[in-house]
Formats: sequence, C-alpha cells, structure tokens
Amino acid sequence: MKFKTIFREILEVVLPALVLFLLLRTFVVEARYVPSPSMRPTIIEWDRFLVEKVSYRFREPRRGDIIVFHPTEKANYLANEQQGRQGEPVRLDDFIKRIVALPGETVEIAEGKVWINGVPLTEEYISPERRPIYEFGPITVGEDEYFVLGDNRNQSWDSHYWGTLPRKNIVGRAFWRFWPLKRIGPIR
Repeated sequence: MKFKTIFREILEVVLPALVLFLLLRTFVVEARYVPSPSMRPTIIEWDRFLVEKVSYRFREPRRGDIIVFHPTEKANYLANEQQGRQGEPVRLDDFIKRIVALPGETVEIAEGKVWINGVPLTEEYISPERRPIYEFGPITVGEDEYFVLGDNRNQSWDSHYWGTLPRKNIVGRAFWRFWPLKRIGPIR
C-alpha cells in the first residue's frame, strides 16, 4: 500500500512539476551566468541572471539589448582553429553580448568609438578604459542579422572578430540579475 501511495504522489506532484519546469526553461525563462570579463562592468564574471525567451516572438531585437545566443559557425570554426584542434570539433557555449547595430545598418569602429551609418553611437555603459583600441569595418549588417559587442570591448570575442549574428541564433534577452545579492536588479 505504501508503494502505491508514493508512486501516486510522484505521478500527481513530481512529474507535473518537472514537466512545468522543463517547459518554462525551454520556452519562457532560464538562469545563466557569465564566465568571462567580456561584459564588464555591466555583467561581472560569475553574475547569475535570467534570460527571457518570449519578447522576441512579438518584437524585433533592439539596439542596446543584452542577448544570449548560440555562437555562429564561424565562431566555432575560428575557436577550433585557434586551438589547433584536429578531428571532432568542439562547440562553444552560448555567448552574451550587446546589440549595437541592426539589420541594414553600416557599422565601423574607429577612434575608440562605434559608428552607425557615420554617426558615433552614444554608449554611457562604456567607460573610457573599455573603449575599443582597434579599428574595424565599415561593414553593412545583413538582413536578419545583428552586430554584437561585449561591453569590455578589448576583452570580448564578438562580431568584430567573427562577423554578424543571425537572428535565428538568439536565445533570449538578459533582463534580471539575481546573484550576487548586492547587485540584484534589472540589467541595463
């Protein structure tokens, strides 16, 4: 009798909870962390945050959005090439970066600034010591593609290295930091 009760509770409580969790994580929201300094100071290494996966079903990504995405084929290829890998290639983990250029825009990085269609981009989140010390472009972002950069421009492996990001690679938008507690709140 006791086995039947435990089995019934598993079927009635644990199984639906597990299914609900998996559905929410797959289609609505999931927790992530950043293992690198590429988004400093906005997101610091090992910050834990939530990524929502719903809004881009109803609207297009916007400049300034911080997104999580699957790396491009070129990024995976270059990573394996840099490491001198032979045989079965290693796939990179998802990235987190900020959208700086939208489809159809021309982007260039020069004089420590990002230029969009010939106009310097206003980026209050980039401190002087994190401004890019490299030159890039100009290139025109393709249809259904985005140009993404880390906020720590000189320590970020991003679009200036491996190219534009296809829309289909976007997982979702980072919106809420929940750890560490002293930095809890919205991600801007």
